[in-house]
Amino acid sequence: MENFPVINLEKLNGEERSSTMEMIKDACENWGFFELVNHGISHDLMDTVERLTKEHYKKCMEQRFKEMVASKALEGVQAEVTDMDWESTFFLRHLPYTNISEIPDLEDEYRKVMKEFAGKLEKLAEELLDLLCENLGLEKGYLKKAFYGTKGPNFGTKVSNYPPCPNPELIKGLRAHTDAGGIILLFQDDKVSGLQLLKDGKWVDVPPMRHSIVINLGDQLEVITNGKYKSVLHRVIAQSDGNRMSLASFYNPGNDAVIYPAPALVAKETDEKQVYPKFMFDDYMKLYTAVKFQAKEPRFEAMKAIEVDVNLKQIAA
Repeated sequence: MENFPVINLEKLNGEERSSTMEMIKDACENWGFFELVNHGISHDLMDTVERLTKEHYKKCMEQRFKEMVASKALEGVQAEVTDMDWESTFFLRHLPYTNISEIPDLEDEYRKVMKEFAGKLEKLAEELLDLLCENLGLEKGYLKKAFYGTKGPNFGTKVSNYPPCPNPELIKGLRAHTDAGGIILLFQDDKVSGLQLLKDGKWVDVPPMRHSIVINLGDQLEVITNGKYKSVLHRVIAQSDGNRMSLASFYNPGNDAVIYPAPALVAKETDEKQVYPKFMFDDYMKLYTAVKFQAKEPRFEAMKAIEVDVNLKQIAA
C-alpha cells in the first residue's frame, strides 16, 4: 500500500510538472489506478456530500438493506456466496440528461449538492483525459472526442454503502471486475477501507485518504490506447464493522460512440495488427451487463466478431 501512486495535482502548475506527469504515466501503465490530492474540489463540498450521503443511507436505505438480507437468508450463511454483493446502491445520471429530480427520497439539499459535485467531477474527468492525451502523444481533446458520440458522453454516479457484514469471509462487498467504461472517479470513505486492486497477482489495498479522489481506468481506455493502459480487476471486501461509503462516478463514452484504438498508437512500422476491436459502446455495454464478473478478454474477442457490423452502421449513417 505504501507504493500506491498518490498524485498531487497542484504540482502540475509548477516546476514539478514533468515529474508529476511521469507519475501519472507510470500509474496508468503499471497500476490502472491512482489517488488524487489537491484536485480542486473543495473539502467543504466533499464533507457535505459525505454527510448527506450517510444521512440518506441511514434514513432511507438501511432498513431496506436489512430486509433484503433477511429475505435472502444472508445473515447466517455458512457457505461462500458467489452470485451476490453485500452492498446497498442507487444510481444518479448526470449526462447526457439528469435523473436527479426523479430519484425518490432525496432531500432537496442533497439533490442540489450532488448536482454541484457532479459538475466538478465532470470538469476533473475532462482535465484528466487531456493529461492522458498529453502523456500518450495524442492531440488535446482526442479522448473526449472519442467518447462523444452524437449526444455527448454518459456520466453518472453509483452511490454505494457497504454495511457491516457478519460473515465477511463468505461474501464480497463487490465481486472482482474491471469497469466497462472510460475513466472512473471515486470518492470513498476515509475511515472504513475495503477497496482492493489486483497487481502482479496479489490483492493490494487502495488506501483510504481524506478528501482524495481515486481514479481508475475502464475497458474503453484499454481499447483506445491499444493496451498501453489497461483496466484492472478490483473488488470490495466486506467488513465486520463500520459502514463504508463509496461514490463512483463513471465518465463513459456516449451510447453510439464508436470505440477503436487511436491510429497514432497502433504501431505502423511493424506488421502487428490492431490488437483491440472496433465497436459501438452500447453493444459493449449490452454484453458487459451479462458478464461483468467474468474475464474481460472474451468480451474483446466477442466485439471483434461484430466489427464488420459497426463499419456497415457507420457507412449507413
